[in-house]
Amino acid sequence: MPGKTPDKEPVENGGYRGGNAKTTKGKKAAKDGEDEKMTVVVPPSKKQSSAPPPNDADGDVAMDVDEADDGEAKVDPVVQTVNDIKSNFALLDRAVALFDARFSLRALRSISSIRKRLTPDILARAISETYSVSSLSASAAKQVLAAIGRSDVSLGRQSSSEMDVDSEPTKTSGKNGSAKKESKEIIPEVDVFFGILTQVLLHDTKQWQQGAEYSQALIERIQSLNRRTLDSLSAKVYFYYSLFAEQLAPLPPSPQSPVVSIRPTLLAALRTAVLRKDVDTQASVIVLLLRNYLLTSHISQADLLVSHTQFPDNAANNQVARYLYYLGRVRAVQLRYTEAHEHLVAATRKAPSSACALGFSQTATKLLLVVELLMGDIPDRATFRAPNMEVALHPYFLLVQAVRVGNLEDFESIISEHAETFRRDSTYTLILRLRQNVIKTGIRMMSLSYSRISLRDICIRLHLGSEESAEYIVAKAIRDGVIEATLDREKGFMKSKEVGDVYATREPGEAFHERIRACLALHDESVKAMRFPMNQHRLELKNAQEAREREREMAKEIQEGDLDEDDLGGDFEGM
Repeated sequence: MPGKTPDKEPVENGGYRGGNAKTTKGKKAAKDGEDEKMTVVVPPSKKQSSAPPPNDADGDVAMDVDEADDGEAKVDPVVQTVNDIKSNFALLDRAVALFDARFSLRALRSISSIRKRLTPDILARAISETYSVSSLSASAAKQVLAAIGRSDVSLGRQSSSEMDVDSEPTKTSGKNGSAKKESKEIIPEVDVFFGILTQVLLHDTKQWQQGAEYSQALIERIQSLNRRTLDSLSAKVYFYYSLFAEQLAPLPPSPQSPVVSIRPTLLAALRTAVLRKDVDTQASVIVLLLRNYLLTSHISQADLLVSHTQFPDNAANNQVARYLYYLGRVRAVQLRYTEAHEHLVAATRKAPSSACALGFSQTATKLLLVVELLMGDIPDRATFRAPNMEVALHPYFLLVQAVRVGNLEDFESIISEHAETFRRDSTYTLILRLRQNVIKTGIRMMSLSYSRISLRDICIRLHLGSEESAEYIVAKAIRDGVIEATLDREKGFMKSKEVGDVYATREPGEAFHERIRACLALHDESVKAMRFPMNQHRLELKNAQEAREREREMAKEIQEGDLDEDDLGGDFEGM
């Protein structure tokens, strides 16, 4: 022990060095004191783990262990993405076996996370590992490979993980296992799922023409298959089919735009979906047709579509929000502001709260603000203070300020300054209608501030051209009920009436009734959205009937003397 170096004694003996430090004397006391400090630094857990090599003092073993952990934690992102794609095949199989669309919807929801890592090489690898050359769906796989520019990739390639795991068992078990594995045919739902991934990839890489051609071929294949388990997937196919058509030249609102040429296809799909009670495709195609008509400003055709079709009640929440938004735009253009306001409020409430749907929430809120201004109301200031809305709604905040004050000059300057933003939001034509509202607001402010004011002062304050225009506008405001006043044309002034108590009118009761109606409608929609087990009431009736039969039999046996209460355990209480 004394001959060994102090570097190795703590590793071999653990806490033994502390005892030697107290018994050593002379010149070794200082050295042993340094050894005591070293025993505190070295943790005892590493000493007891295993016998260290001679060079353990340099910490090589700990570094080797860390490097091994890092090597095990690394996962190839390509392999992970391919496995994520393949993991959805089990969901599609269950959707076909159980005839339940919820599993197909779960597979579709995974696309949002896959598309961030999706590349042509990854998609080609997943296809080559899924399909075999002798598969019946090999033609569909080759069509996908041709669409993404990977026609040279061969089918039937085995993944690296399967080669590592299955190489030994195939030698011992023979060819039966591999033959059984190859004999499993790919269901058409998997083909369409790969087709949707191809559409997503072509859309993200902005290959509009290639995407439109492939989408047309994919729709024809879905129509030829005629499977009800493809309903949820076909709705997504039609969605991307319409998106590709919107990006092809000439762009809307040109009447020669390809969005006009796809309308017969969408109308045929809607007719077929209604006959087959395909809720997903029906809701998706109705929304796409409304968007199609609005892109080319065909408001009358959009109104006819809404009047001749019935949007499904049990449609997905996202489709309901889109439908309400487009319907609100149609009603706003038709000057039916009250209906437009109801639809847009419902659309903003049903909008998803996730960050991916922030653009829809902002667009719907912008149109809602304009409609509220057209109705003569001033939007709540808290709407503009939301963290995710403050920047996007800044031009509309300035617009609301100008309308609230009734300053026509500021209103026109704001329109000229932010005209490009309003055109991009498709609200420019509606905002131009606000000029009369600004004038009415200004007149209302003056009627509250002055008991009597001349038409000349109104003309100067509102920057009107002449007193005749001011007289016409004041008369129209009085007739519409905007202000409570009388107009003296001979003397040229407006005299305001005394404002009464608003609580003496029907307005508070109507507002309270409107809130109650909104709460009841929300309750009804929540009940409709709940899922109930199929035929559960029949099972409960059957169990109750069986229980009554058993009670009758037991009562009969008691009456005949075959049983008594002691035999029943004392729990029988009779009929």
